[in-house]
Amino acid sequence: MTHWRGSSGVGWRWTGRWGRRRWAGGKTGRNPTDRGKRGVKRSLLADGRGVPLGAVIDGANRNDHKLMRRTLEAIPVRRPRPTRRRPQHLCLDKGFDYDEPRALAKEFGFTLHLRSRGEEAWAKRHVRAKARRWVVERTHSWLNRFRSILIRWAKKPANYLALLHFVCGIICWRHALPG
Repeated sequence: MTHWRGSSGVGWRWTGRWGRRRWAGGKTGRNPTDRGKRGVKRSLLADGRGVPLGAVIDGANRNDHKLMRRTLEAIPVRRPRPTRRRPQHLCLDKGFDYDEPRALAKEFGFTLHLRSRGEEAWAKRHVRAKARRWVVERTHSWLNRFRSILIRWAKKPANYLALLHFVCGIICWRHALPG
């Protein structure tokens, strides 16, 4: 502590390393589900087997549908053209039930499978509907097995994104192995 002579009264102010953390970094935001702690959101695109194709990060308070364009553009390999015989499907949950994701799916040439907000609850009660989203949930579970990805320890967003891409590469490599 140092004595502060700038005011008319006697006062103390804190200096040194006990001050507020200023390194909390970019691409973090207040997590609405975790008492407002700062966190990161991973937006992930996976194929039908759960192999990650593209990933982006942003603050935890960012809406899912706002990250959709960046996630679709994050695919590092060239996509084959969708045809009538071999369409490419895009399965989304009710967090993407807006006009913008529908237009993006049409722009990128995907066949969209999107349940509306009321339709999602109906499908849970009726077993005939085919569930598709569990593939991405399983991929997130595979990502969470890597400790450096589960909790963001990296201060810089570029370092965390590099670790995320590295982990996605390891998952792709494991799927490419025979057996």
